[in-house]
Amino acid sequence: MRDLVSALDERKRQQLYRTRQTLESPQDVTVRIEGREYLSFCSNDYLGLASDPRLINAFKQGAERFGVGSGAAHLVSGHSYAHQALEEDLAEFTGRPRALLFSTGYMANLGVVAALTGRGDTVLEDRLNHASLIDAALLSGARLVRYKHSDMSSLTAKLAVVDSGTRLIASDGIFSMDGDCAPLSGLRAAAVDHDAWLLIDDAHGFGVLGKQGRGWFADQLPDPAPNTILMATLGKALGTFGAFVAGSDALVETLIQQSRTFIYTTAPPPAIAWAARTALQLVRDGQQLRDRLDVLIRRFRAGAAQLGLPLMNSETPIQPLLLGEAGAALAFSEALRKRGILVIAIRPPTVPKGAARLRVTFSARHAPEHVDRLLEALAACAPDFPDVAY
Repeated sequence: MRDLVSALDERKRQQLYRTRQTLESPQDVTVRIEGREYLSFCSNDYLGLASDPRLINAFKQGAERFGVGSGAAHLVSGHSYAHQALEEDLAEFTGRPRALLFSTGYMANLGVVAALTGRGDTVLEDRLNHASLIDAALLSGARLVRYKHSDMSSLTAKLAVVDSGTRLIASDGIFSMDGDCAPLSGLRAAAVDHDAWLLIDDAHGFGVLGKQGRGWFADQLPDPAPNTILMATLGKALGTFGAFVAGSDALVETLIQQSRTFIYTTAPPPAIAWAARTALQLVRDGQQLRDRLDVLIRRFRAGAAQLGLPLMNSETPIQPLLLGEAGAALAFSEALRKRGILVIAIRPPTVPKGAARLRVTFSARHAPEHVDRLLEALAACAPDFPDVAY
């Protein structure tokens, strides 16, 4: 039997041990942990909707109308009018024939890949894909082939040698740890040329990018073909919880019949779905929030450039500060924390070895003075880390 205590001690020695922190306040740009207030730059609440009074009110109304728990799986008796209405709203908003709700983005990705592929099939994935997409391929029983990050030559070369079975190409839309955008037009062309499915995880683009916040998927693929599948989450820019898959009628029916992560789990609370309908409307009408977010991102990148900080190439709310070793990222994060700034260190295996970083993220609820305070703290802490290449 594996010695769990020794394994945990080894993780601590490698500075890869993870700990939880308990928020005593609502999710916002300022949070309270163990009685202390911190200015937070580590949430995916990109539009600042998680604590929006309009969502809170919609959630209360949903709970009063539909109760708290759904009580059963969607295919038993747990599929509420709130779920159905949200699915219809999401299909209309994304411009796809149908949408299907899942409890989480992780379950959605697992459900899609396992429903469409199996033994003898091939799933081709970007090397920097989210863990849920990688695990989806592994658990499906299909062969997993990984291509170089956003490299269409690498992808097409690997597709060329797949001579049998179903092919499925899967990619993040916005890469969650780097903040860069996938070349969706190139991915679509490769899928068409090789008769493959294309699955795009737009969790970090949905609500933030594109016209009315419809996402990177809709921005780059305004007229997606039936073989193109969108997965996006509701717990980031929409400020609620859950995920959905949008695509053709045949795809959604196939998922209802064959997706184990949809069939064999309790449906999400209908009040959450009811609140998500309000969130979707706020996203649709929220261009001022996205404009404010863009201003904050540009302000931060300009200030970081003046300080010589090693930011990665991202124009999204995800602004990674590359530090290299896990120890450096942990120490830098702790130095910021002592100054009242909360930015979490991201370490392997979430990112490749030697690519540990601070993952700075912005919300539309941040103010310009918050950005300036972060830059001041970064400037003050940087001299304590001479081994980091600035």
